[in-house]
Amino acid sequence: MSEKKRRIVLLPPELRNQIAAGEVVERPASALKELVENSLDAGAGRIDVTLENGGQSLIRVQDDGCGIAAEDLELAVTRHATSKIENFHDLERLNSYGFRGEALPSIASVSRFSIASAVSPADGQGAGYCLEVEHGRIAALRPSALHRGTVVEVRDLFANVPARLKFLKSPSTELRRAQEWLSRIALARLKAGFTLNSGGREALRFLPDQSLRDRLAQIWPALIMDALLPVDMERHGIRVRGFAAAPQVSQPRGDRILLYVNGRPVIDKGLLAAVREAYKGRLTSRDYPQAVLFVDLDPAGVDVNVHPAKSEVRFRDSAAVFSAALGALRNALIAGSAVPDAPAEDKSAHAPRGFWGEIDNPRLLPRRESAGHTAAFAYCQPGQTAHSSLAEAASAYGETAAQPRSAEESAASVSDRPRRPIAREEDGRTPRPPHEPPLPGRFAYLGQVAETYLALRDDSGALILVDQHAAHERVLFEAAQKDAFSGKSRPLALPLELRLHPSEKARFYELDKHLRSLGFELACADASLLVLATPPLLSRAHAGQFLREALAGRKDDLAEMLASMSCKGAVKAGQRLTDDEAAGLLAQWLAVAEREYCPHGRPCMLRWDAAALEKLFKRRQ
Repeated sequence: MSEKKRRIVLLPPELRNQIAAGEVVERPASALKELVENSLDAGAGRIDVTLENGGQSLIRVQDDGCGIAAEDLELAVTRHATSKIENFHDLERLNSYGFRGEALPSIASVSRFSIASAVSPADGQGAGYCLEVEHGRIAALRPSALHRGTVVEVRDLFANVPARLKFLKSPSTELRRAQEWLSRIALARLKAGFTLNSGGREALRFLPDQSLRDRLAQIWPALIMDALLPVDMERHGIRVRGFAAAPQVSQPRGDRILLYVNGRPVIDKGLLAAVREAYKGRLTSRDYPQAVLFVDLDPAGVDVNVHPAKSEVRFRDSAAVFSAALGALRNALIAGSAVPDAPAEDKSAHAPRGFWGEIDNPRLLPRRESAGHTAAFAYCQPGQTAHSSLAEAASAYGETAAQPRSAEESAASVSDRPRRPIAREEDGRTPRPPHEPPLPGRFAYLGQVAETYLALRDDSGALILVDQHAAHERVLFEAAQKDAFSGKSRPLALPLELRLHPSEKARFYELDKHLRSLGFELACADASLLVLATPPLLSRAHAGQFLREALAGRKDDLAEMLASMSCKGAVKAGQRLTDDEAAGLLAQWLAVAEREYCPHGRPCMLRWDAAALEKLFKRRQ
């Protein structure tokens, strides 16, 4: 039997509001967004926010705005009732955050809601009134002791919608999202003051009339603030202003790309593409820049009525907006790169240290007892058979692989090693004749190119160029993965002290467990972090740089931290290697399983066989 056909009926107001709430109110942060935007539209100069249990138990927003008349309070929680627009012309030239008349009734339908407001006596009314709503139904309208502004309280959010309630994250996560959103709107409204309190403590405070840089400094670490470049350019009536960070302080997430259109925080793929394009060639594809961009244009040129949450926009001339944003950013980055660099570091001062630098982990490095003694397990003598493993190569010469030693012994052995001077034609000495030390796996080392690339030949006659930095990164990364939770560390004779920004301190408590597993011994007191011991892979200076980057949010998980440690400990491009040092590095690199790419995804090697070389030299088409 067919199901009885249902008639079309008008849904009750409570159900309509709950359906609308699904689009407007996703979590406590989105409810807070709507309430704070209403306060700003009311001309508030100060907005105080209180959250309990991440906003699920209580969201309280108090402002000193113009207030709502008693006779309008019920209309405020009625769908499609608003004071922001009156006709279609107003919709085309919006200069307010709200205009749809959906936020308050949607929030009131999924919570226990109250709104108290008072219009200034100068506007003809001084008495305040409070409206109470229980899950969409008006419960009471009574006088209030409030004398100015508006206070909205949202309690037990989603208590009557269990399906939505179970999708909320932990209170700390919801609090963080609310805090991030409030910080973002505070960057757009510099005249207004904001506070956020949670759990009896003040989580945020933005004073009125702060500059954009001052507000950014409260939420972004000093490492990023020091690298900010000003952005300000106008093209075809479109002004793009704000700040963009230098490429050197990129991060693996895009959460510090903040975009605004006419003061409204937005998510726009076109603007995001302009930012990425401006940094193209300056960052790897996995890294994200950090920027705060405000796009100001005629309101008639942008449609904000795209999504109920009003976080998406459409431009009448999207190509012009893209061009303006791209041009402004490129100009800023070019101007930033034109600043004279610090004097180049004298490489000759570091040349005697070979590719060890300041690393004190002899297990990962070839060993040489004297200038004339080849590195253990580095390569075979001409005429001997190449060996398939490092241990095999070492035993062939009656040597053993380098054993772990103390940091002091390792440092002494490195600094005491004599060096063979590398002959050059320009200094009047005859260059050393070339030779081809074989390597494990029937590879022969040919020499170093541009003090960065190591040339090899395999048994098929193919030419291979290895990036010495990327190869050493991979070697150190593989070893660091094995030692990640071993707790091995190197005590510092003099503890390293790092001053902490409040955001860095909060980040430290999130990463403390990971950092200790890597071999750091740390103590946090007040605004300082004491480094008592470091992983064997890192020198004192590199340990400080690594911690700064990790606490700035550029390293999220353990793998990224290990990759960063490996990068800082690896031999650098432009660093001269003697033949035995280069061959020792290559032998270790050939012994790792995943040697084609470095931990960051860059290729470690390029290979040209005979056919490829003939094609490059136009010997074949």
